[in-house]
Amino acid sequence: MKKNILCIAIAGTTLLGAATSADAARFCGPGWRPTVTGRCVPIRGPMRWRRGVWYAGRGWWDGRRFWPHRYRWRGGWRFR
Repeated sequence: MKKNILCIAIAGTTLLGAATSADAARFCGPGWRPTVTGRCVPIRGPMRWRRGVWYAGRGWWDGRRFWPHRYRWRGGWRFR
């Protein structure tokens, strides 16, 4: 009897947890989107990368890829 009650309680909490994240995904509202965890975050447009700019957490953008380190070398910039 106790095992049945325990199994029903576990199944109920599992279904309740799944329903709350699904509801958050559907009801974020206009201008918002759900993340993987179900949190709502604002929708941003496409990012426009500018050459020679430092982006925190990424590095320097040279037009092709991000470089974490940049230094002067022979009158110009060298990336590593």
